[in-house]
Amino acid sequence: MLELGNDTAVVPTPAAATQWTGEAAWSVYRLPFNDLLFRAQSAHRQHFDPNRVQLSRLLNIKTGGCPEDCGYCSQSSHHATGLAASKLLDVEKIVAEARKAKEGGATRYCMGAAWRNPKPRDIDAVIEIVGAVKALGLETCMTLGMLDREQSDRLSAAGLDYYNHNIDTSERYYPSVISTRSFADRLETLDNVRQSGMKVCCGGILGMGESENDRVDMLVTLANLPEPPESVPINMLIPIPGTPLADAAPIGPIEFVRIIALARIMMPVSFVRLSAGRSAMTDEMQALCFFAGANSIFVGDTLLTAGNPEDEADRKLFRRLGLQAL
Repeated sequence: MLELGNDTAVVPTPAAATQWTGEAAWSVYRLPFNDLLFRAQSAHRQHFDPNRVQLSRLLNIKTGGCPEDCGYCSQSSHHATGLAASKLLDVEKIVAEARKAKEGGATRYCMGAAWRNPKPRDIDAVIEIVGAVKALGLETCMTLGMLDREQSDRLSAAGLDYYNHNIDTSERYYPSVISTRSFADRLETLDNVRQSGMKVCCGGILGMGESENDRVDMLVTLANLPEPPESVPINMLIPIPGTPLADAAPIGPIEFVRIIALARIMMPVSFVRLSAGRSAMTDEMQALCFFAGANSIFVGDTLLTAGNPEDEADRKLFRRLGLQAL
């Protein structure tokens, strides 16, 4: 029960073994803003320290030349973004960057390669990278495109902690953003990752022209997986010149915070990661996101190929809010 003014409204909350319906999720999403945030913060405090945020760092270990046509991506070979393709970085370079990340307070190290799917030789190299980064005592995450079961088994055996593969948006809106692989392809990779014993990192991007219903439905898909992702990155689109979404209208701050809150309520034990787009957010918007249940950010001045707040800006914000690194 939630008291809303003089009326009492029953807002459905599925039990752990019950799937979310779109109607139930929408009912929560459309609560008065203060009630939504109170409910999200209450759920957050049941499972996490509300004043601690995990610091992650992301490194692009192989840039550009991707054959996928994701409408938001600067690394797609379909888009004239002026980004040159590169080879996979040497292990020594990656480890050096990982060491700097740890010295800067990061406990999670994420590595991305612009591939549709890795080739056998790529998996061999990635396995060596995973071992070297884990030796530093960092939690590891990779995003390499689609994986078959054999590839995911090999990465799991190598000790990779998380695999990131975002569904990006709702199944309905997905074809408006990507045509070179299907929504079902995304879900198949997630299933391979889960069956291999790795943790799943999966979220989406807001501000690509999708409706509010699409955003809610994206979270319904994630929450209704056989096991919800342990990590849910919520990105705000960074419009990249030369991509089909370069002129997309930005999402409003309140609407963005609502999705953060809904993600926290629907997946209460997952890390909700405030990911791309923070460079366009005010301190006040980020503060609302943290209050709504976001408890991880990427630090460092670059996210793959896009900008990110400088470390000093994040330190200043954490001091203002009384937040500490996890």
